Amino acid sequence: MSLTVAPDVLPTTTLSLRLREGTRPEHEQAEASGFVEQLLAGSLDVAAYADLAAQQLAVYRALEAESATVRADARGASLVFDELTRTPSIERDLAFLVGPGWADDITIRPATIAYVAHLQGVGGDLPRYAAHAYTRYLGDLSGGQIIKRMLERHYGLGPDGLAFYTFDEIPKSKPFKDLYRERLDGLGLDEAEVARAVDEARLAFRLNAAMFADLGSVHCA
Repeated sequence: MSLTVAPDVLPTTTLSLRLREGTRPEHEQAEASGFVEQLLAGSLDVAAYADLAAQQLAVYRALEAESATVRADARGASLVFDELTRTPSIERDLAFLVGPGWADDITIRPATIAYVAHLQGVGGDLPRYAAHAYTRYLGDLSGGQIIKRMLERHYGLGPDGLAFYTFDEIPKSKPFKDLYRERLDGLGLDEAEVARAVDEARLAFRLNAAMFADLGSVHCA
C-alpha cells in the first residue's frame, strides 16, 4: 500500500500516527523478508526460530538497558512499562529451545551487533528511544501475536518456547496499545523531535530487515 502523502510532508498530527504512516514502506519491506516468510510458512525449523530468539535477546537487552535512562526523563518516564519487558521471557525461551547451556551456544549475527551498537545511547535522546520502543513493543503486541500462532501451528511450540510473545500482565492488547499511543502522543515533542523520531523509526525497521537478511543467509535455501 502506498502513501498518498509523502512522509516528509505529512501534516502535523499525533506522533503515533506519524510513526505509523511515516514508516509504512520500511515496515512492509521488513515483513517481506525471505527469512520471515519462510519461517511463518513452516519451511524452516525450530533451530531457525531459536536463532531469531537469540538476536531478539541481544536487541532487547540493549533497548531495555536504555529504558533505565528514560525512566529518569521527566517526559519519557511514562513510556516505560514493566509489563513490556521482554528480556527474561526470551531467556526462558532460549533455555527451552537450545538447552541449559544456551548462553554459550547462541551466535549473535553481524547485523544484530550493528543494531545493538546503534541502540546504545538512545535512552538519552527521547525521540530516538520512542521510535525504537514503538517499533519493537507495539509490533510484539500486534504482528507478534500472528507470528506466535504461526509458530504454534507449524513447529508444535506451546507456552514453552514462546514466552516472548506472551504478555501475562497485559490480558487485553488493544486497550494497552491505545494507552501506549496516548503516552507517545503526550510526550510533548516539538516538530523537529517528531521528525527525528520518524526518521529513527524508519532506521529501526531497516536494522530489523538487515537482521532478517543475516538470518536468511544462514537458514534459507
